[in-house]
Amino acid sequence: MRLLTVNAGSSSTKCSVLDDDTTVLRRQLPGPPSKATGDDIGELVRQHEPKATVHRIVHGGSRWRRAVIVDAAVEADVAALAELAPLHNPAGLALLDHVRQLAPRLPAVACFDTSFFADLPDEAARYAVPEDWRRHLGIRRYGFHGLSHAWASRHAAELVGSGLRELRIVSAHLGSGASLAAVDRGRPVDTTMGYTPLDGLVMATRPGTLDPGIVTAVARHTGWSADELDDRLERRCGLLALAGTPDLAAVIERSHQGDPIATSAFAVYLHRLRGAIGAMAATMGGVDVLVFTGGAGEASAELRAAACDRLGFLGLQVDPARNDATGDRLISPRRQPAVAVVAAREDLEMARQARTALNRRSRRRP
Repeated sequence: MRLLTVNAGSSSTKCSVLDDDTTVLRRQLPGPPSKATGDDIGELVRQHEPKATVHRIVHGGSRWRRAVIVDAAVEADVAALAELAPLHNPAGLALLDHVRQLAPRLPAVACFDTSFFADLPDEAARYAVPEDWRRHLGIRRYGFHGLSHAWASRHAAELVGSGLRELRIVSAHLGSGASLAAVDRGRPVDTTMGYTPLDGLVMATRPGTLDPGIVTAVARHTGWSADELDDRLERRCGLLALAGTPDLAAVIERSHQGDPIATSAFAVYLHRLRGAIGAMAATMGGVDVLVFTGGAGEASAELRAAACDRLGFLGLQVDPARNDATGDRLISPRRQPAVAVVAAREDLEMARQARTALNRRSRRRP
């Protein structure tokens, strides 16, 4: 089945044309998603004639626990959740809607980053807040990057040569956005992102975990509205605030040149990352595989080596020669506990989920 996948990020859009798991085309459309991006995707539809388009939606809330054929109810829910993922849901929905207008008879499938974590254990999903907050506002740990974590954990198990249900895996998606997932024998049991994609690790422009008192103090002293606070938390924190650039590779390079600001920023990034890896392992009672994925996780040998530098107590080590090589591979001197690198292929995971959703619809037809 030929599918066109659309992965709308905050700064670019990745598209793939797939015949089952065979990649026909992969293309990254630069710049924030826009009408022009939608027109480019429409041209791909005309050229390649897919059976459906498949769209990554970051926040699916509590309702959407698996990939679905898009209808008015799905669109309304995704729009309502935009305030929880303002960098992503509006862009994803706008592209989805534009492509549907260009090809109204073509089914569109929505795949949700949050669905991977829909069944998190209660102790991981619940916050210690009043019950009416949870009941009326839906406050819980949703988790994100689920499409990437699902693919990375499954492919890492293949690299190790074991079944997914035999392994305790820490999946590290490290890109402009960043999160970890603890996948215990195939089941997600914890993650670093929470109610929104702001939580957890230090990111390009997002702060990661904050004392809530910081937000209330800033609001009290500045008088900023909720929207103004959202803008600063989403776009003006993280590495940008620490080092003046959201680019981790540039931060690492400047640290090599002796820039104390960059050196400090990278140290903060690593401190949070190492601590969170340890926390994910503790959730599972140990770790059999640590897998790096995402733009920085795949590209930076120094990041991987530095992250593992103080994780020897978990048995995690990096072999320098393997770490400096390329491709999906194990970079540890032993198979378990193993350290792996896996290219992010959210498109393949999206296609797998979309085929299931389309097959469900076919079976329901008389």
